[in-house]
Amino acid sequence: MTDVKKNPRQWHVDWRLMVFTGVFFPLLIALGIWQLSRAEEKQVVLDQWQQEAQDLNWPEQVASGLDIGRPVTVTGLFGDRSWLLDNRTRDGFAGYEVLTELHPLQGPPVIVNRGWIAAPRTRNELPNVNPPEGVFSLTGRIGQYPEPPVLSNKSAPAEGWPRRVQMLSRSVAVAEIAELPGAVIRLQDSEQPGAYRADWKPDLMGPQTHYGYATQWFALAVVLSILSVVASYRKTGSNNDDDNG
Repeated sequence: MTDVKKNPRQWHVDWRLMVFTGVFFPLLIALGIWQLSRAEEKQVVLDQWQQEAQDLNWPEQVASGLDIGRPVTVTGLFGDRSWLLDNRTRDGFAGYEVLTELHPLQGPPVIVNRGWIAAPRTRNELPNVNPPEGVFSLTGRIGQYPEPPVLSNKSAPAEGWPRRVQMLSRSVAVAEIAELPGAVIRLQDSEQPGAYRADWKPDLMGPQTHYGYATQWFALAVVLSILSVVASYRKTGSNNDDDNG
C-alpha cells in the first residue's frame, strides 16, 4: 500500500493580493473613521439646535436662521386659512397634508404642516380641517415649503378655505399671508395640538445612521484582512510550487 503524504499548508506571499489589501484596507478604515467623525459633528449640531429651541423664542429663532431639520417650539394661535396638499398617500389610501397658518404671540406668522388626513370618498368633498381654538405651544421641526421642482408654480385661482393644491410655494403663501419666513414647521408627532397623522421621515441624517455606516466599513476591513490571510496559506507540492513564479 502506498502511503499518501499530505501536503502541509505554508505561507506564500502573493504580491498582487498584498497590493490589493494594502490599498483597500486603509481606505476602508479611513471611511469608517470619517463616518465616526460625521456622527460626532451631527450630534453636536443636534445638541446645539435642541438647546437653542429651549433658550430662544420664535423671533430669535427666525433671526438666527431656520435650518432644515432644526427643532423648534412656538406658541400661538391657528388662523382660518389652510391648504390641502393633494395626492398624498398613507398605507395605500389617498389623502391630503394639511398646512395651516399659525400666528405666534411674538414674531412673524408661519405655515404649520399638521400632518396627513384621509380624503373623503368623492373629489367634490373636502375634509373638515378646522384647527382647534386657543393658544397652544407647538413642537416640531423646520421644513421646506412643499414645492416639487417638476411642477409649475402656476395654478388655477381658487376661492374659499380650505384650498386644495398640488404644491405650495412661499410666493403663493405670502400672497395670502404677509411676512412669512422662508420655511414651514412640521409638527413633531400626532400628539401635538391640531395634528393629524404626523409620521415624518427624518429631514436630517442622524448620528446613528453614521455609526451604522462606520460599522459597515470596519466590518469590510476585517473581512478583507481575514480573506487575505486565508488566501495566503496554500498547500505545498508540485502543483503549487510555481504559483508565485
